[in-house]
Amino acid sequence: MDQGFEKKMTVLTVDDSPENIAVLSSMLKAFYRTKVATNGEKAIQLACSDDPPDLVLLDILMPGIDGYEVLKRLKADPKTADIPVIFLTSKSEVEDEELGFTLGAVDYITKPFFPTIVLARVKTHLQLKVVRDFFKDKSEFFEAQVAQRTKEITTIQDVTMVAMGSLAEARDNETGNHIRRTQAYIKLLAAQLKDHPNFKTYLTDEMIHLLSKSAPLHDIGKVGIPDHILLKKEALTDEEFTIMKTHTTIGRDAIRNAEKMLDVPVSFLRFAREMAYSHHEHWDGSGYPEGLSGDDIPVPGRIMAVADVYDALISIRIYKQPLPHEKAVEVIREKKGTYFDPDIVEAFLAVSKTFREVAEQFRDGQI
Repeated sequence: MDQGFEKKMTVLTVDDSPENIAVLSSMLKAFYRTKVATNGEKAIQLACSDDPPDLVLLDILMPGIDGYEVLKRLKADPKTADIPVIFLTSKSEVEDEELGFTLGAVDYITKPFFPTIVLARVKTHLQLKVVRDFFKDKSEFFEAQVAQRTKEITTIQDVTMVAMGSLAEARDNETGNHIRRTQAYIKLLAAQLKDHPNFKTYLTDEMIHLLSKSAPLHDIGKVGIPDHILLKKEALTDEEFTIMKTHTTIGRDAIRNAEKMLDVPVSFLRFAREMAYSHHEHWDGSGYPEGLSGDDIPVPGRIMAVADVYDALISIRIYKQPLPHEKAVEVIREKKGTYFDPDIVEAFLAVSKTFREVAEQFRDGQI
C-alpha cells in the first residue's frame, strides 16, 4: 500500500483501551508518525503542542471528558480547529453519528472496525487536509510567477475535485467509475447545447471546461449520510429518504464553506455548489431540496440531472440491477418536461450513442 507523501504525517490515536491503542498504533506506524493518548485531557495537550497531529482518531466513551467534549474544545481553539477528527467508537446509533458530524468530525467509524477501512479513511482525510492547507497558504501562492501560478491553480482544481469526489465514491463503493463517466457526460451535453439559443451565451468553451471539472463534487454530500442508509439494499423508509435527500444541502454547504476561505470568487466552486444542491430538482418542480422548477434550476444542476440519472439507470447498485442502454434512453425521453429540461433531453437524445461509448469505456471495474 503506497502512502506516498503521507509517510511523515502524524496521526494521534485517542482511546482508553490499551488493546485498541496497540492495534491502531501497529496498523498506522507503517505509514505515519503516531502519537497516543488514553484520555481526553492528554489528547488536547498533544493537539495543542508545538508538534500537533495532522489527524486525530478519537474514541467517544472515555473517563473524564468524553470524545464529544474533546472535539468541541479542539474546534473552539484556532490552533487546533483545522485538525481533522475521525470518531472511532462503539456508539453506533444514528443520533450519535449525527451529533459527531454536527460537532465537526470529518468521518465516523464504528467498532469493531476493519483495519483496511480505517487506513483508507485516514489516507483520504489526510489528502484533503493537504489540499485545504494549500488553499489557506495564500501568501506563498500569490508570490509565485504568473505562469507557474496558473499551472498550480489548474492542478489544485483537479486534485480537489477528484480527491473530494473520490471521498464520496468511497462511501458508496458500488458507483465505481461514476465520477469519470458523469464528467464525460456533462462535457458531451454541454458541447451539444452550446449553440442552442437558450444556452449559447452561458455555455462558452471555458464554461464547459469548468462544468466538467466541477462534476466530481455533485455527490460530495454523501459523506454526511450514515452508512446504514447510504448502503441499504432494501427500499428506504420515508424517514431514511428524508435523510438521504440532505446530501444535496450537505454538499452545497461544504462547498460554500470552501468558497468563504478564499478572498476572490472561484467559478468552478460556484458551479460545483450549484450542481451539488440542484441536480435532484425537477423541471416541473417536484424535485428536492427546494422544489425549484424550469429556468429557476441552475444550468449545472439541469445538465447533471440527465447525466446522473442515465448513469444510475445503466449501473448496478446494491439495491438494483442495471438497465440496458436503450431502456435508459427511453426512461430519459419519457421524463422530458417533467423531470428534465426538454432542451437538455433533446441534446441527450442526439448524443446518446456516445453516452453508451463512454459508459463502456469507463464501466465499473475498469481503471
